[in-house]
Amino acid sequence: MSAIELVRHLRGGGAALLPTDTLPALAAVPDHAAQIWTLKQRPQEKPLILMAAQADQLLALTSEDARIDAQPLARRFWPGALTLVLPVQGRLTQSLNPGQGTLGMRIPDCDLTRALLMQSGPLATTSANPSGAPPSQNAAEAAAAFPDLPLLAPLPWPQTSGLASTVIGWKSPGCWQLLRQGAVMVDVIERSPPCSG
Repeated sequence: MSAIELVRHLRGGGAALLPTDTLPALAAVPDHAAQIWTLKQRPQEKPLILMAAQADQLLALTSEDARIDAQPLARRFWPGALTLVLPVQGRLTQSLNPGQGTLGMRIPDCDLTRALLMQSGPLATTSANPSGAPPSQNAAEAAAAFPDLPLLAPLPWPQTSGLASTVIGWKSPGCWQLLRQGAVMVDVIERSPPCSG
């Protein structure tokens, strides 16, 4: 499905399959993110990631302290395989990470998907595989896992790394915690002071 058609599908409440630099993604607009947990048969306590085309769209959502710490990382690693978990309040967090006050966010290093995100706005995403199953590695595997969902054209998709993104969480000014080691090594974690509390 072309980007224009896919944006219309997403805005109409549908879910779709997209390429990224790490693993293929299952995506929906945030207001319709609840279907992702159902499609994946995924426990709702496992949060979704907000992907966008531009750093400002994401960092504007967080607190000033967190934004100051996140900006150098965003400049260095975005677009790329680093997910930043930052404090975010409001309806968006409840749609992607119910009951919590944080949101994971990243910009994928995939021109095809960033071009879509420029048109669609930020999307709720997760890896395109049923919960507990091995992650899909390409469009064919993603389509086999979710045969009723459209795929972003053109095919074949760009090659992925096959590794999930690295996830780090902001705890307090100057302090980050490694939540998941993935495709990139983040030396800022090693330089962080011990997190208090």
